[in-house]
Amino acid sequence: MTQTQDGVRSRTFTWSDPMLNAAELGRRSGLELLRAMARGELPAPPITHLMGAGRIEAELGRVVVTLEPQEFHYNPLGSVHGGVLATLLDTAAACAVHSTLPAGVGYTSLDLTTKFLRPASIASGTLTCEGTVLSKGRRTALAQAVITDARGGMVAHATSSCMLFDLSGT
Repeated sequence: MTQTQDGVRSRTFTWSDPMLNAAELGRRSGLELLRAMARGELPAPPITHLMGAGRIEAELGRVVVTLEPQEFHYNPLGSVHGGVLATLLDTAAACAVHSTLPAGVGYTSLDLTTKFLRPASIASGTLTCEGTVLSKGRRTALAQAVITDARGGMVAHATSSCMLFDLSGT
């Protein structure tokens, strides 16, 4: 494996209380919540900081999240770990579903079926993950997400089913 940095490697990050956003679930629609996070009015969730994810864009039924591959994302083979890519796919697909939900309705991922098509690395440039809703009913939604590299090559694809539920009983 070729080293891309010299010396000691370290990483430090901070995050805001995730309950700040959770408190908004009954007050704002999913789209309003996601857009407030994108504008910096609400803090990004802790996973965003853990992953080092970049910008987020949200519109009804569609979310885009970016990630600059870093050495700390690497597996022992010197490429971005599949779990990092799966987390990015899950985030975009589930947030696309979230963008369609009214205030007071929550969701959780039921499954994530992922296909890795090519390795990603620092040389891939910015990874862009676009999640879109394929179908939404009263109790479940189906979404997909696609990761492309800076050249437009497809890196990974996933489909996800999400369960929808009323938050007033939780």
